[in-house]
Amino acid sequence: MTNRLAFLHACILSCGLLLSGAVASAAMAEQRNPIGTVGGPVTEEQLLQQAPRIEGFVSIPDKKSSVLMQPRGRVWRTYHESALPWIGALAILGMLALLTAFYLWRGRIRTETGFSGIKILRFSAFERFMHWLTATCFVVLALTGLNIAFGKQLLLPLIGNEAFTAVSQWGKYAHNFFAWPFMFGIALMFAVWIKDNIPGRVDWAWLKEGGGFFNKKHPPAWRFNAGQKLIFWSVVIGGAALSASGLMLLIPFAATNIAGMQIAQIVHGLTGVIMIAIILAHIYIGTLGMEGAFDAMGTGEVDLTWAREHHGLWVEETEAKAGELQPATSRAP
Repeated sequence: MTNRLAFLHACILSCGLLLSGAVASAAMAEQRNPIGTVGGPVTEEQLLQQAPRIEGFVSIPDKKSSVLMQPRGRVWRTYHESALPWIGALAILGMLALLTAFYLWRGRIRTETGFSGIKILRFSAFERFMHWLTATCFVVLALTGLNIAFGKQLLLPLIGNEAFTAVSQWGKYAHNFFAWPFMFGIALMFAVWIKDNIPGRVDWAWLKEGGGFFNKKHPPAWRFNAGQKLIFWSVVIGGAALSASGLMLLIPFAATNIAGMQIAQIVHGLTGVIMIAIILAHIYIGTLGMEGAFDAMGTGEVDLTWAREHHGLWVEETEAKAGELQPATSRAP
C-alpha cells in the first residue's frame, strides 16, 4: 500500500511540473511577441525586415558582443562595395575630364602684358609651411583612402594578394598617422586665413564675370578671390567632417554604437572623394592652368603684374600700407 501511494504522489507531481512548464512557455512566447503570421513559420526575410539587429544575452561588460546579426549592415555593405566606388569614380574621373576639356579649350591662362620682374611677397614662410603640411598629408590620406575604395577592384588584380595585403596594411598605418598633422593643418589654416576669406560684394561680382576664366578680363579681387574662398571653405568644412568622422573611426565605439560607426564611415568616404575632386581643380589652377600661380606657394613671391591682374585690390592695399614696392628679384620681361 505504501509503495502504491508513493507512486501515485510521484505521478501527480510530474503532471504538475509538466503543466507548470507548459504555462510558463506559453507566457514567455506571448511576452516575446514572435514575428510571423498565424499558422505559418517565421522566415529569415521576415526576421531581417522586422528587427534593426538580432541580439542575444551576454554577462560581460561589452554589450556589443551580444549582437548576432545586424540586417542594416547589408545596406552599409552595399554602399561600401557598390555605391561609394561609383560615386568616387564619377566625381574624380568627371573632374579630370572637365579639367582636360577646359585646358584644351582655354589653354594656360597667361599674364596680358608679360612679367614685370618685380616681386611682391604673397605668402610668408609660415603660411607656406602650413599649406604644404596640410597638402602633403592630404595626398597621403587620399591615396590610402582610395585604396580602401578601389584597391580590391583595381590594385589587387595587378599586384596579387600578398603585395596588396602589405600595401593595404602599411596604407592603414599611414592613414592613421598622417590624420593627426592633417587635422592640425586644417585648424591652422582656419585660424590664419579666416580673416581674408569672408565673402563680400567683390566676390559676387567676381563670380558673375567668371573670374576671368572664360575671357581675358580679370575682375578685381582682394588677397583671395571668390574661387579661392570657395576652395578655403570647402577644405575647412570638408576637413572638419573628415576629422570628426575620422576620430570616430580611429577610436571606435567611444562615442557611438555600430550604427553610428557605419554612418561615420559613409560620411568619411563621401566627403573624401568629393574633396579629392575639389583639390584636383585647385592643383590644376595652381600649376598647369595659370602661369605664375605656383610661385605664390613655391617661393612666396609673385610677379607684380600677375598680382595686379588677379588680385588688384590687394596690391593697392599693400602698396598703400608699405609705400612704393622695391624690386626683390628681377628677370627679363
